[in-house]
Amino acid sequence: MFTPRRPFIHLAIGMALLAAALPLKLEQARAQTGIVVENIKTEVAFGRSIIFSAKISAPLTIKQISLLFRGVNETVTRVETLQPDADGNTRFEYDASQNVFPPFSKIVFWYQATLEDGNTYTSPPTEFNYDDNRFAWRTITRANVSVHWYAGDDAFGSAALDAAGAGVLAFNTLYPVAFDQPLNIYIYSNADDLRSALPLGGADWANGHAHPESGIALAAIAPGDSQKIEMETILPHELAHILLYRALGQSYFQQPAWLLEGVASNLELYKNLGYDQALRDAAAKDGLIPMRDLCAAFPADSGSAYLAYAQAESFIQYIRGAYGNGKIATLTAAYAEGLTCEIGVTKALGIPLNQLDQNWRETELHQNVFGAALKTLAPYLALMALVLMVPLWGLIDFLIHKIRYGRK
Repeated sequence: MFTPRRPFIHLAIGMALLAAALPLKLEQARAQTGIVVENIKTEVAFGRSIIFSAKISAPLTIKQISLLFRGVNETVTRVETLQPDADGNTRFEYDASQNVFPPFSKIVFWYQATLEDGNTYTSPPTEFNYDDNRFAWRTITRANVSVHWYAGDDAFGSAALDAAGAGVLAFNTLYPVAFDQPLNIYIYSNADDLRSALPLGGADWANGHAHPESGIALAAIAPGDSQKIEMETILPHELAHILLYRALGQSYFQQPAWLLEGVASNLELYKNLGYDQALRDAAAKDGLIPMRDLCAAFPADSGSAYLAYAQAESFIQYIRGAYGNGKIATLTAAYAEGLTCEIGVTKALGIPLNQLDQNWRETELHQNVFGAALKTLAPYLALMALVLMVPLWGLIDFLIHKIRYGRK
């Protein structure tokens, strides 16, 4: 009785199956109109160039191809328009002579192509390491710490690893932090090699540098009699910056320079004996830098920078002694809230920065702050006295005249 209806049922089922399959086929069609990127290669000549090459094809005519790349920790992406050959091969050479990318950092890149249908398609990203391949690096690793060096024997690498490990332990006594991510230390044999790896315009006198976001520390240490002292000074200092960043995250960049450098200097295993003399000389000449002037950054010239480091180390040491080690974390937490340099100290320690600066000078350097201030103001006080003397003499003359002639 229902036989005549069966063809219509079959037709309805067939249309339903077609409708279900149609979106899949349309999606496949869209995918087929994307781009295919093959033979992806990068060639690094550190400090000179980075060459990107790839073959790009598509089922439709390609109107424009672009290469996009940036450091993995950068927010700005570079965009370069490419001119492919007849087979779709592309090549771009980036001038790396300005050392914009830090050594041993990661660079991510990808391609975009606009087709004749007006749509733009993007390839998956590719990463590579921008290593300083000018040197034949050797490596030794213990736990999560790796030391890389190219001058010196096995004992040199082991000694550096020991100093780094001791620096990590010292940091945890002051500022506990989870040690579950790798640390990489690259030791150049001289300051010139290190400077040539850093961005132009950096401090020419620096013998250490850290990239906290990448977990990389750089140092200039020559094999020889003084290597142990330099390792125990430079490596804990630079590692402290990385570990502080890992403890604070992005709020690391909201901390005052005197706090970051002061903590790092306090963790050096070998105390810089020159700092005490620099502080005494500056205090005697009333040449100390106000701590408020060391909030944003340290001076660029080597002499003033050296004094700034000496002050920061002594200033943090004074805070630790007067308020306790725990107040260092209280200070960093205050600045993580976005407080200004002066307000952060007031909230964390209950004292204004200028008063803390004065207390530090009097306690640690035995400087007569009132006397120093009076000496500084002496020329202005003398000028003020001279200005006030003119009307005063006029008043005296008037009174004498009044007394003398008023009786007559």
